[in-house]
Amino acid sequence: MSEPPTTRGHLTPGPHATVTRLPAPDDVVHLVRQLWIPEWNLPAGERVEQLVLGYPASNVVVEPEGVALHGPTTRASTRVLTGQGWAVGALLRPAGVLLFTERPAGLLDGSVPLEAPGLHRAVAESMAGAVPGRDAAARRERAAALLVDHVRARAAGLPSATARDGVLANRLVELVESGTGARSPGALARELHVSVRSLQRLAARFVGMPPQLLLRRRRLQEAAERMRADPDTDLGMLAAELGFADQAHLTREFRSVLGATPRGYGRSRAG
Repeated sequence: MSEPPTTRGHLTPGPHATVTRLPAPDDVVHLVRQLWIPEWNLPAGERVEQLVLGYPASNVVVEPEGVALHGPTTRASTRVLTGQGWAVGALLRPAGVLLFTERPAGLLDGSVPLEAPGLHRAVAESMAGAVPGRDAAARRERAAALLVDHVRARAAGLPSATARDGVLANRLVELVESGTGARSPGALARELHVSVRSLQRLAARFVGMPPQLLLRRRRLQEAAERMRADPDTDLGMLAAELGFADQAHLTREFRSVLGATPRGYGRSRAG
């Protein structure tokens, strides 16, 4: 089994919801990055808001209301939790996106319902504890396994050429997230031994975002994490380290996506 990655998506982490993350089985690790299962049970009248800057990726999510494909996001969003609820999601790698849509760019900041009544019914039964004798951990693992089985079934007829391109798209996202020096589309193209135009087509087909936006998202996630850890971080040094032109550039980008200055965000979210 592969190790689940450390998430940087939730910008206001807290104890309000339990989130279980499970690694994808080895045979689908090129398609699914991880399985995630949030659960919450809030007192009547209480609501919790979570600020999220998600991965530049798509998710297949099963909830009590149904199954949906959620596309990549271009800015932070707020999720409001009330009452009792759960979800079972698969964070897709780029190679897994074409199993569910041919136009991920059409799902930017949006979602589309998926017709999968059997999957929905089975996952809902598992999450409701409908199988006698199963403890909470076993129910979650069963629900995740059902979603993985659904991905496997869709992948069975994937053309080999598409699969090869998907692996290259996976590598593109890995390079962006590694932060090892590729800070421009040109640098990414050189790392992958493709032209910039081919890189742009690859990102559009498998991610739904241009390479420049992928780089921007990674930098902002890193900046948000650093400001949360230390609101007094030297902004000029942080901007230089993450590849922003200067402190003013960092502040503009931060405000445009997160709605606050880096310092203001850090002090409001610290701890």
